[in-house]
Amino acid sequence: MVSKTLLFGLLFIPLGLSAQHTLEIQVEKVRKSEGHIRVALYTNAEGFLHFDQVYSARSAPASKGQTLVVFNDLPEGTYAVALYHDNNSNAKLDKNFLGIPKEKVAFSHAKMRTFGPPEFKDCAFEIKKDTRLKIAF
Repeated sequence: MVSKTLLFGLLFIPLGLSAQHTLEIQVEKVRKSEGHIRVALYTNAEGFLHFDQVYSARSAPASKGQTLVVFNDLPEGTYAVALYHDNNSNAKLDKNFLGIPKEKVAFSHAKMRTFGPPEFKDCAFEIKKDTRLKIAF
């Protein structure tokens, strides 16, 4: 007969092997304390910048100068961040008639290109421990 201790260990040890980490996004150069900073976290190139394929999303009230947005319980892996300052708190990225964002946008490790946003590979970073990224508008 299998002991209860052994059975408990076999069932729950794998949970401990999959470490969970915290990602803090320190958003800098926030121009005003109006609206929200909305952050989307992606895990693959195919879904990057597709709102229906966001791995996780968070928001925080905008604070002039600097705003902190935190993601908890993230497994190790490759991620990319896209964020915007939702000035009017309508929970969508407002664009002009050409499709160009009217609200400030930013990305992890990359900037907007002349003809569109960066690719996942340009924004990608690894999480292997608790991490803090500084992203400026």
